[in-house]
Amino acid sequence: MFVTAIAPRLPAPSARAAALALLALTLALPGTVRAEEAPAVEKAATVKAVTAPKAMIELFTSQGCSSCPPADQLMGELAARSDVIALTLAVDYWDYLGWKDTLAKHGHSLRQKAYAHMRGDGKMFTPQAVVNGHAMMIGSDRAALERTLAATAPPPVPISVASAGGTVKVRIAAVPGAAKGEIWLCPVASRMDVEIGRGENEGTKVAYHNVVRGWIRLGSWDGTEASFETRLHRQPGDAVDAVAVFVQSGSSTEPGAILGATLQPLD
Repeated sequence: MFVTAIAPRLPAPSARAAALALLALTLALPGTVRAEEAPAVEKAATVKAVTAPKAMIELFTSQGCSSCPPADQLMGELAARSDVIALTLAVDYWDYLGWKDTLAKHGHSLRQKAYAHMRGDGKMFTPQAVVNGHAMMIGSDRAALERTLAATAPPPVPISVASAGGTVKVRIAAVPGAAKGEIWLCPVASRMDVEIGRGENEGTKVAYHNVVRGWIRLGSWDGTEASFETRLHRQPGDAVDAVAVFVQSGSSTEPGAILGATLQPLD
């Protein structure tokens, strides 16, 4: 399903409301998925590190959107590559169609809306892919994605991540003259299988790849070297098995280009 401008029943929050919503998301989801809330999960065989990608792809998708399964399948193929980081961001604005997306976060809807505002086109639909924070296309359009990837310069900021015993250490290298931005860590589930019980995809089992399960703002970045350490409190049966860490110019309410990104498995 596609819409231009604002999706149905999605309120237009102020910048302050968007920031508060994303902050609430960050505080409420520090990398833990409670067992009683988690959909059926099938682990990928191995989570492979992606340390120097040419691009970070964000797919805005919904279990209630009949056009999304082909894009979700394509994301699985992209997630298996070593030269891109492909992240699934489930949105909530189609929940009224008869099925509440079990992976959706309202902060993802706000992030998609912020991208549309920054591009100036107001286009917000599912499935929608955003490459390196600026290029936008239909998420199932393989040819458009490949053309964009071929023409995209890799993000220049090196990021290293190490994890042990639930502690994640992040180091951002210095890049003099780089744009200022923010550093984010997202706990990721490399694969989550969901059986959709109602709505437009009723009776369909969909595999979702590199599903973003939370947002942790590590800090701001001004081009100088920076180091951070954070704890991820995972529970038995938790689907989270990797982290995506990226530097993005601008802010959460005015997101710009991805300056650096990495995907690392957790120990």
